[in-house]
Amino acid sequence: MFGIEGFILIGGASSRMGTDKAQLRLGDETFVERISNALTMVADKISLVGSMTKHNEWFLPVVPDVYPGCGALGGVHAALHWCRAPWAVVVACDLPFVTAELLLRLASLASTSENFAAVAPVQNDNRPQPLCALYAREFCLPQAEQLLRSGERRAHALLRAVPTRWVVFSELSHLKYSHLFFSNINTPAEYRDACVKVEDNNQ
Repeated sequence: MFGIEGFILIGGASSRMGTDKAQLRLGDETFVERISNALTMVADKISLVGSMTKHNEWFLPVVPDVYPGCGALGGVHAALHWCRAPWAVVVACDLPFVTAELLLRLASLASTSENFAAVAPVQNDNRPQPLCALYAREFCLPQAEQLLRSGERRAHALLRAVPTRWVVFSELSHLKYSHLFFSNINTPAEYRDACVKVEDNNQ
């Protein structure tokens, strides 16, 4: 795969979950392990973005936020800041159903989208998903910096500010488990539901 580094955002407060989402398990794997395994198929290197004091049971490099407490955009900015490859693929740790096949599809579009600085999927509900996306470092880093300095905290603002290749859901719906890709696990109820989905898919 052409030059891509992978980054998993683990810096959220997990306030609605009540425990660190990164260490929650689906089957035999933590959320981070599931995402890391998928990223291995597209990324030359994988790092975690978050607090350096967090317990790192995955033995992955951890890079800190440059602008702590600046929400999802701060996490994407940190990934771009520490990235040394032309592209960064960023995935939030609460998207444990992301698959290698999905990431390969997005990466293939990045490799052929010469006029775009980002590649981002659009969920089935028509919402953009900036936390499972690829960003061209050279173009997106200064834009993210400018947005943060203006007070912006939303990651999708960066996608609106740069030329983005939007990947509509119909382009992904044929992939296995596409109906689960963007299941965002933020609460105990959502986690219980995710565990049931994993059990059903393993049967």
